[in-house]
Formats: sequence, C-alpha cells, structure tokens
Amino acid sequence: MKNLFTSAIVIITLVFSVSVQAQTKTPKLENSLLWEVSGNGLSKPSYVYGTIHGICPNDYFMAEKTKKAFQKSDKLILEINLSDPNEIAEAQKSSISSEPLSKKLTKEQLSKLDSILQKNTGLKVKQLDGFTLAAIMGFISIKTFDCETLKSYESDFIDLAKKENKTIGGFETVKGQSSILSNAYTDSELIETVGDFSKTETKKMVEDYKAENLMNLHGENEKAMSDKVRKLIIDDRNKDWAHRMPEMMKEESLFVAVGVGHLPGKDGVINLLKKAGYKVKPVTK
Repeated sequence: MKNLFTSAIVIITLVFSVSVQAQTKTPKLENSLLWEVSGNGLSKPSYVYGTIHGICPNDYFMAEKTKKAFQKSDKLILEINLSDPNEIAEAQKSSISSEPLSKKLTKEQLSKLDSILQKNTGLKVKQLDGFTLAAIMGFISIKTFDCETLKSYESDFIDLAKKENKTIGGFETVKGQSSILSNAYTDSELIETVGDFSKTETKKMVEDYKAENLMNLHGENEKAMSDKVRKLIIDDRNKDWAHRMPEMMKEESLFVAVGVGHLPGKDGVINLLKKAGYKVKPVTK
C-alpha cells in the first residue's frame, strides 16, 4: 500500500499539468506532442515533449519521431528528477501525514472525502487516515484509469537516458511541487476537485493525448480553474522554466519532458519560447 501511495503522490504533484484550461486568445497549435526549438544562437536544436504522467499500458505509445529526437539530445530535463533517490524518498515522506486526517479535516470534509473514496476505490477514509490528502487524491485519480497499473513516460525516459549515458535534471523538486499544490488549493477545494475526477473525463483525456491534440487537452470539456490556481499551477511554472531554458540550451541539446498541459496557451512553454526569439515548430514525423 505504501508503494502505491508513493506513486500516487508523484501523480498528484504532476496531474494538474494535464488538465489545464482554455484561455482567451489562445494561440492555435498543430497536433503534436513533440516540438523542436532552434535558432536564437543555438548550435543544436533542443526538444520539448508533452507527457501524460500515467497511462494504461494498452494506450501507451512512443512514436519513432520521439525516439529519434531523444537520441539527438544530450540531456533529459523533467519536472522532477525522479532518478534521484532523494526525490523518491521525499515522495514517500510526502505521502504520510504528520497529522491524521480525522484530526485535520472537519466532519463535513471527512464525510465528503469518505463518500468519494468509497465510490471510486471501495475504501473508507478511516482506512487511509495516516496518508496526506494529496496522496489520497493521487490514489483516486489513478483509479479513474481502466487498468490495474499505469505506465510512466517519465520513468521510460529516465531508463532511456541511463541506457544512452545522458545526464538527467529537473526543474523542480517533490517538496517544491507539494508546496505549490498546498498554496493553490485549500483542503475543501482539493476534496471538491477530486470529487470531479471521473472515468469519462480520463478516457477523453487519454483519447486526446493519443491523438496528440494539444488544443483539446488545453481546455475542451474541462472544468475551469480559478485564476489563482491557473497562475500557481501552470503559468508561474511555465514562465520559470522558459526563463531557465535558454541558458541550459546554450550548453547542450535538451530533451525537456513536462506535462502536456504546459505546452499550449498564451503563457504556455511553446509560446513563451517563441516570444524569447526561438523558432519552435512541431515535429510531425
């Protein structure tokens, strides 16, 4: 159970990167998960790839174009460097609550969470009293997929990087992402959000991902984030990454793999890199 919740806490610290919402005047993008970044003084192109942080094995795919781009790159950059044992240890630590949920949450919050848990997992909240609310949310989100276990693009990219002797880095840490999540949502808002998770929405998200349809993933049929949540979960992080990437890309060719929801939009990584003077084009084959 502990290992499952370690996976869950990693999923939940990343899951909001997929379900980003549509904004006004959103730049339209072609269907592609993979984008080449060149020009503006770069000696070699770098690549940005949009991941889904968990997917059923039957739905998993990795196109030849992605494998080729990965081979051309020098370094893998993820949201979190999950090849680092310290980050895995932090994920394990982050799944265990310092205070039981039965003491932390109100009776109304516990009742609502218990109802959501039983509906989606068959478990009662008292059985998970020692876990964090974020870990439980991750656990519930995993259960909206139609399979027993999920495959991870991040894990596969890490394995490929090790096989090809590429260095691996991360923009953020588990602790940092957990802090962002706690600042973005109150406990009640987190419970409300996880109550909206459904197999129907997950199935639609996976279909759009397999079709590499960034615009659908950007907002169609999704529930709106508040301005505050969008700023903390998506926009601020995009701006931080896009600000740091130029210096990194000067040194070596990067393969940047982040949640697909970070790619499109006015303040998406693709548009921010274009505004910084780079040529950013979809890799379609």
